[in-house]
Amino acid sequence: MKFNKWTLGLAAIGVVSLASAARADEKMSSLQTALSNTTISGSVSASFNAELLGNGSGNGTPADYIPFQGGKQNGFNLDVVRLTIAKPEDESPWASGYQIDLMFGPDAVGYNPSANGSSGQDYAIKQAYVTLRTPVGNGIDWKIGVFDTIIGYEVTDAGSNPNYTRSWGYAVEPTEHTGILGTYVVNSELTLSAGIANTLSAGINARAYDYSYYYNYKPNDWNKTFLASATFTAPSSWGWAGGSSLYLGAVYGFGGNGNYGYNGYYQSGNQFNLYAGATINTPWSKLTTGIALDYVHNLGGGGSDYYYRWWNDDMVVGLYATYKATDKLSLNGRAEYIHGEAYANEFGSNYGYNSEAFEFTGTVEYDLWANVMSRVELRWDHMGSYHSPTAFVDAYDAYYPYSGNLGAKDSLGLYANIIYKF
Repeated sequence: MKFNKWTLGLAAIGVVSLASAARADEKMSSLQTALSNTTISGSVSASFNAELLGNGSGNGTPADYIPFQGGKQNGFNLDVVRLTIAKPEDESPWASGYQIDLMFGPDAVGYNPSANGSSGQDYAIKQAYVTLRTPVGNGIDWKIGVFDTIIGYEVTDAGSNPNYTRSWGYAVEPTEHTGILGTYVVNSELTLSAGIANTLSAGINARAYDYSYYYNYKPNDWNKTFLASATFTAPSSWGWAGGSSLYLGAVYGFGGNGNYGYNGYYQSGNQFNLYAGATINTPWSKLTTGIALDYVHNLGGGGSDYYYRWWNDDMVVGLYATYKATDKLSLNGRAEYIHGEAYANEFGSNYGYNSEAFEFTGTVEYDLWANVMSRVELRWDHMGSYHSPTAFVDAYDAYYPYSGNLGAKDSLGLYANIIYKF
């Protein structure tokens, strides 16, 4: 092994040994090899929000409940700073890698809190997992750690969605899991995934606790969450439909994540999310369409106290369209229908409450600057009653259907969003 003159000089006076220097050099070579394939990326997102219609009183307007938009009305905002450090797997049979996604800023507050940390911090570990491949068949790729949920048309990162504001479908889906997920590519058309996690809700190292007894809880660490999905991609032989994809996924587990429920009742049940979505190319190459269907049984896990037991079922249907006018200009549209049913039982007597809502969003994206996504968006939300959208997240409303009345059941918002991606 060849050493530089400084190492030889130190060895001559006994400061270091050539054997230890050789071992150190081998370690540095290994570290340099590992870092050579590491990538660093991220984004900075800022926005402006103007509420044009629906400045209500009481519990506000539907816009107040849009994910990541609460408290941003009528002003300029820093949304989030995102940083990703990753080393992807190579093509070897026993490949390994990792990915770390970090969030900083207002959108990170309470997003994915650690079981041993504070939910009020303005930073979050969005994902942090090790990837491993086992050479079984075509190879099974594993994620072990904290990872994104496997269902949904939209994701947390606004820059990866066709619209700036998130959908109501996103609002009823899980976001993050701590566990293990295996993915198997059957062929170029079919991919299967399955996994197990601690909880259905976000929360690093969180555990499921059963609050089915008033002022008491039963720890149930083995009440786990199960995940499964299948993705089909149309082959190129399908002509203009080639490259279109169909996605089916399900997540089942305890819905409460160990938290007290609304107004003192206790979350005590499982939640079942069933998702179906498709991205469909059209004969017009500039136009792409999409559809998303979310069905949630017992959203939030329901609840109970001395006298009552609550459940909540929701369905959200979303339609998407993207028209790529030029390399820089895109027009994106989204329409959603939401139906929620909350019901309760009190000593054998049943109570129920139904609620409907609609949402329409139009987004113009014009990317004038390099690495910058710039969008202007108009969004209208309408609730079928003056009840707040918490009807879709809180089954307590079955017994008290007017406890969350809105000041206005319509909202119209204008949004501008700038995202720099690096």
